[in-house]
Amino acid sequence: MPSYTSKTLLSALAGAASVAAHGHVTNIVINGVSYQNYDPTSFPYMQSPPTVVGWTAGNTDNGFVAPDAFTSGDIICHKSATNAGGHAVVAAGDKVFIQWDTWPESHHGPVIDYLANCGDAGCETVDKTALEFFKIDEVGLVDGTSAPGVWGSDQLIANGNAWMVQIPSNIAPGNYVLRHEIIALHSGGQANGAQNYPQCFNLQVTGSGTEKPAGVLGTKLYSPTDAGILANIYTSPVTYEIPGPALIAGVSPIEQASSAITGSASAQTGSATAPPAGSATSTPAATTTSAGSDGAATLSPPAESSAAEASSSESAPPVAQPTPTSSSAAASSSAPRPTRCPSLAKRRRHARHIRAN
Repeated sequence: MPSYTSKTLLSALAGAASVAAHGHVTNIVINGVSYQNYDPTSFPYMQSPPTVVGWTAGNTDNGFVAPDAFTSGDIICHKSATNAGGHAVVAAGDKVFIQWDTWPESHHGPVIDYLANCGDAGCETVDKTALEFFKIDEVGLVDGTSAPGVWGSDQLIANGNAWMVQIPSNIAPGNYVLRHEIIALHSGGQANGAQNYPQCFNLQVTGSGTEKPAGVLGTKLYSPTDAGILANIYTSPVTYEIPGPALIAGVSPIEQASSAITGSASAQTGSATAPPAGSATSTPAATTTSAGSDGAATLSPPAESSAAEASSSESAPPVAQPTPTSSSAAASSSAPRPTRCPSLAKRRRHARHIRAN
């Protein structure tokens, strides 16, 4: 018979494995270009982590934010979250594909998306406690015929741990934080049992929209006793009310079926661009993907650039060089790896032959 110590160790290991399996967003994809997210399981241990579009977070165990922390800053963009150093550009009306590394089937609950305007100074420096979020997407209980029901989280899993959200076509251009969240309710029937997993990303939205929806402070989004937070999903039939403010006017639900998102992502990798020093806004330069001498993908600026861009390049912060990432479950196994141009390789071999002789 195992000793008490052995039982305790096994229990602790099982708990750690369960927490580690919660997952996090690995990348987002906009118009076929993948932007790397902050990786809480590896970036904190790097001396110089890359600049990415996702906010930093202290959930190194892939853990959650509990209802007893709803009035703290942790609920806004996760534990001890700080501003992302870069942002991605998206047009109003376009879709953002969000890829998780994994999500446990037992953690049923809604998937919710918000936007908050950062103002002209940009999201890289905004005070998160001042952000006012408005809801642009939500999928809660899909089928409550029998417990625990079918949920938005189950759709996410069926889609290869991926989610699609559309940026409203009518919102005014500007700098926004996209707050993407799963709320796990497997323990939601008890006080402070719900588990919130928020993730934040910096976006620069372009377009000709004029709407500036009113929002809610992150620390005011939920209450521990909200019907959608303190919720028992193990009684049949299951009923549920999604927490948080109502959806803004004019948004349409996005079909989350796997057939609708297959092919939405590609292996092309974009760069998270930090705004130039002393500049309020910044538009990332287009990049092209090529292969280095070792066959690894690198990012380089377009061949044509203005004199103004060239003169300011020395003072601008570095552009992130994220490694190629899997953009979706559908694309991960077939994503093409950048290869060396055959004609270029042939010329290099010929040059080496000449030098050798």
